Amino acid sequence: MRTLDVGWITCAVSPECTGSARQPYGRCLAHLDPGELDEVVHRLSPGSAVDLRATTVSRCLLERILTATKGYLGRARFDWASFPESARFGDVVFGGDVSFDHARFQRLASFCDARFAGNVSFGEARFAEELSLHGVTVAGHAAFDRVTIGSDALFGGAVFGRTASFESADFHGFVAFDGTRFTGDATFRGCRFRRMVSFRKARFGGLAGFEAARFAAGGYLTPISVGRHLTLAGAWAGRDLDLTAHGCSVDLRRLRVSGRLTVRLTDAEADLEGATLRGPATVSGKGAARVTSLHGVDSEELELACLDLSACRFTEILHPERLRLRDCALAAAPRGARALRWWSRRRSPDH
Repeated sequence: MRTLDVGWITCAVSPECTGSARQPYGRCLAHLDPGELDEVVHRLSPGSAVDLRATTVSRCLLERILTATKGYLGRARFDWASFPESARFGDVVFGGDVSFDHARFQRLASFCDARFAGNVSFGEARFAEELSLHGVTVAGHAAFDRVTIGSDALFGGAVFGRTASFESADFHGFVAFDGTRFTGDATFRGCRFRRMVSFRKARFGGLAGFEAARFAAGGYLTPISVGRHLTLAGAWAGRDLDLTAHGCSVDLRRLRVSGRLTVRLTDAEADLEGATLRGPATVSGKGAARVTSLHGVDSEELELACLDLSACRFTEILHPERLRLRDCALAAAPRGARALRWWSRRRSPDH
């Protein structure tokens, strides 16, 4: 048996196999003889810990483990594991912490309605095809940092009990977080959404962070509920971006949108400083909605409607003549307000 720098005793079958060795055999589960594997599986029971690090997990092997544990696993380690066939963890209960860091899924990976009682990590995991975590419940922290998903990713109806992190994740297919509930902070900093992404009716209990995210095909964050702060600072949308938020602050500084931008605010405030809007843009409000800054905005066509602009910065707007105000409240004499009122009247359909 050999101890390498991977952090566990590796399989003795060959130098190429770094699978976690099962004692007393000295080989990973994928390389046990049928009789040896029978002995291992026979000793499993609901709540047993499993260690399949760097192991090739066939569909048959996974099914045998889940059957023996009756779909209830304890501490589960799948770091660097390879799944050459469809991996189905639907309705499985993970009673302890779970790690799939660097795992490779070559076919469908389904965790529909699975329950994670502790923390779960998929750091730098690779999914060649579809990933489904529809309806999952995670009681602890969830980490999907730097994952790559080659096809659709489904998180609809999922519940994340603490923080959820998707930093620098790369989504190649359609992404759905519709109805997902994030109890703690959720971070999507630097994410790449290569196709459409939807957060319809998603709820964020704390921060919702999309700093420097890239929405290549646009996205729908409508309507979403954010407990504290929503940020798309430095984000980019290649097509339309639709956003509805209420009761929070919305950071749109340096946002770049190539298509249509639609922002609806209810009792919320937005900062658009330095935004670059290459398509028609509309920001509208209800209740105590307001915009705090338009400093340095570069827009093709921007309409502000039913907003409190009394504390808004209007300095260094690149094309003030493309700005239209409708039913907005202005301070008595904010800097630039006279020109804005003039351009608003000039562009109004009634003039």
